[in-house]
Amino acid sequence: MRGSRAGRWVVAIPMAALALATIYPLVFTTNVAMKTRHDYILDRFSPARSPNLDNVTTAWTNVGMERYVVNSLVVVTSAVALLLLIGSMAGFALSHLRFRGSRALFLGCLAALFVPFQVIMVPLARIMADGRLMDTYAGLILAYVAQFLPFTIFLMTSYYTGIPGEIVDAARIDGNTVYGVYRRVMLPMGRSALLSAGILNALFCWNDVLISLLMMPSPEHRTLMVGVTSLRGQYSDDIPVFASGVLIAALPVLVLYLFFQRQIADGVTAGSTKG
Repeated sequence: MRGSRAGRWVVAIPMAALALATIYPLVFTTNVAMKTRHDYILDRFSPARSPNLDNVTTAWTNVGMERYVVNSLVVVTSAVALLLLIGSMAGFALSHLRFRGSRALFLGCLAALFVPFQVIMVPLARIMADGRLMDTYAGLILAYVAQFLPFTIFLMTSYYTGIPGEIVDAARIDGNTVYGVYRRVMLPMGRSALLSAGILNALFCWNDVLISLLMMPSPEHRTLMVGVTSLRGQYSDDIPVFASGVLIAALPVLVLYLFFQRQIADGVTAGSTKG
């Protein structure tokens, strides 16, 4: 009994320290955002004397964070929708439709997971420039799809492999076409994996800086994370405004995780263990 309690403490103490190290930056950023510039200069770490949202209002209106949020929502929503559509179709095909080269194609998608974006960024930029897709929503959406599609295909293929082939055969006997099996059987049965893939891809796209900075050089087309990065140079002498921009960018991600943390864990676990 004592040994089990000691074992729990051995696990609990490091996990509590990790949780504190994770939560503290968010608390510190929120506290700084609530301060005036004068209070921050006097003492960076003390609690805000008179908390207010003036810095958040300044970052939202004067700096243009509202436009950055809209740009991010348009790009992330479109990219995630395409990723789920293509990834689920490819996952179904690679897991249950036998055709020549399917194994090699899956291994190619798996190998693409290990290719850093820095390796392909120059060729990608040249292709996008030749196609007149630089500094456009369509170009950034396609870049996100190209970057995160291998992960989506891998997750969906791993999940769909765990679905017995007899279910697909029974659906075909009932008169369904391949598309009918995908729409009526695979999509409903893969909801947990689709939700997990959608949330993870949304987080990947939302938090991206490098791809967006490469594809969207114009200030009016910047996504939220690139806009927050640019605040560091514009407001290097007004840290509370910069902290407010960081807080605005972090809140959607935090809310998404708080509401869907169980679905993220369940979907990733199911997709990585089935089959």
